[in-house]
Amino acid sequence: MTQSKPVPVSILDREYLISCPEDEREQLHGVVDFVNDKLQEVKTSGSVIGTERIIIMATLNIANELLAYKRKNKNYTESVDSVVKRLQTKIDGVLTRNE
Repeated sequence: MTQSKPVPVSILDREYLISCPEDEREQLHGVVDFVNDKLQEVKTSGSVIGTERIIIMATLNIANELLAYKRKNKNYTESVDSVVKRLQTKIDGVLTRNE
């Protein structure tokens, strides 16, 4: 097991120490960059004022994107599952006839 050590990160121009295993640091920095980009999008839109509101709006935007991705992925997965089941039924039918 990898030990966690504090990693300094900057989110919305504030410094934080986040405990993170050594092998996950690169991923953490990618997440921090992603979150900062989303925060900056909301901030530069000019329609939201105040750090707390910027964070809430960015969080809602990220959650919306995640849920849309999950819905799309679920539909795709269900479609693939359906095709696989039909193919399996056809294969089983052919194998049964050949026995």
